[in-house]
Amino acid sequence: MRRSHRLIPFTKMQGAGNDFVVVDGRGVRDMDWSGFALEACDRHTGIGSDGLLVVDRARRADAAMRMFNPDGTPDVCGNGLRCIARFIAERDPAAMERARLGELSICTLAGVRQARILETTAGIRVAVTMGPPAFDPARVPVLAPGPQVLDYPLETAAGPIIVSALSTGSTHAVTFVERLPDDARFGAVSPLVERHAVFPARTSVMWAQVMDRSTIHVRIWERGVGETLACGTGACAVGVAAILRGEADGAVDVVSRGGVIHVEWEPGGSIRQTGAAETVYEGVYTT
Repeated sequence: MRRSHRLIPFTKMQGAGNDFVVVDGRGVRDMDWSGFALEACDRHTGIGSDGLLVVDRARRADAAMRMFNPDGTPDVCGNGLRCIARFIAERDPAAMERARLGELSICTLAGVRQARILETTAGIRVAVTMGPPAFDPARVPVLAPGPQVLDYPLETAAGPIIVSALSTGSTHAVTFVERLPDDARFGAVSPLVERHAVFPARTSVMWAQVMDRSTIHVRIWERGVGETLACGTGACAVGVAAILRGEADGAVDVVSRGGVIHVEWEPGGSIRQTGAAETVYEGVYTT
């Protein structure tokens, strides 16, 4: 039985199938957002989502995005960033004008990011800058030698898994395979990689199958979540790793079960990702 009756207005949004509970926290005080994520993201007893997104005030940006995984841990989320950008823009005409110009700024744990609202024949799309990828093992973080971790043989109880580890705002281990894993292998091996000792902060696991130089199919295991239909930071990690391995050029479509995320990157530069961000419904949650 709940002991209090606090009403929290929320918007359910999704980006390429990655779904979120979005709350405008700018007028909410004394809220344990990590605890709220544990409650609200539960798909059996709460609203149900891949994460909680909280809009907050920011001194050096239009707004701040606070993201919490379903286990309550704070993180950075590319799909969530697109959803937050559209959420903010559609509620403030001035913010929408900046978004159309590509000047809407959002503060994240990984830094300030810029967002642009695009009106296309396929509907509204949101493009966001993600900053440059981090390869330094200490920044990923991953306990492995060398200036970057590319095609590293990771020993697991299920045998060696070849991974490329990098951070695109969140830690990712990308493993390139000839064919995406079936349910049994995906469900057995992904947690072993997520919680492997070489990843002190755990990692999301991106299984990637290169179809051609501009298309990669993926299956996604997010840390603190499990399988998800999409992952924006993960799509960026896949695109960057493929370019570094010489299997893709400067732009690639990363195709997951939830949809397509277009990733652009040139070595030494910032990543840009573009995809859908849509409202599913709105409601009020009692906590």
